Amino acid sequence: MDSFFLHNADLLLENKEIADALQEVAIPKSFKKGDLIHTSNAICKHFFLLLSGIARVFYYRDGKDITVHIAQEQESITAIDSFIQRKKSKYSIEALEDIECLAISREDLERLSAKSHQFEHFGRLFLEKIYIDLAERIDSLLLHTSHERYEDLLQKKPELFNRVPAKHIASFLGMTPETFSRIRGK
Repeated sequence: MDSFFLHNADLLLENKEIADALQEVAIPKSFKKGDLIHTSNAICKHFFLLLSGIARVFYYRDGKDITVHIAQEQESITAIDSFIQRKKSKYSIEALEDIECLAISREDLERLSAKSHQFEHFGRLFLEKIYIDLAERIDSLLLHTSHERYEDLLQKKPELFNRVPAKHIASFLGMTPETFSRIRGK
């Protein structure tokens, strides 16, 4: 666990005090491919730091499942609406590969924030990153063509195209599997 916490700049965990505090409260968890890490219509009390594997956040609309977020190693995943507001979520989280992760509860985060200004600062930066990711996702869906969204994801996270089923990537990009296949074939 040490190397993950101390060397993972993507999660803003370069500070040893923060890394040590998180290690005290993090619960190691494993999930098999296809497992639901969180189910809709329940309160999501944890966020998960992925050590290995890929997971997705999705919901159902008109009988179709819609992927809204995909996370891989050294990233976090949660049902953010529920985690922040402490209400039942419309989102589920599914393991797309076998996953090793660390679960950290909202209560533990609040307790650590109350004790440490540095940890409170980390929490703010963490939420800012989530906000920026969401704003960029909204911009992408509203302002870019399907082809531009495809090219952007291919540039930023090319490994997803070999590890995530095409139907989930297509859904994440806001396109039908047929459109995704056509764009991918060009």
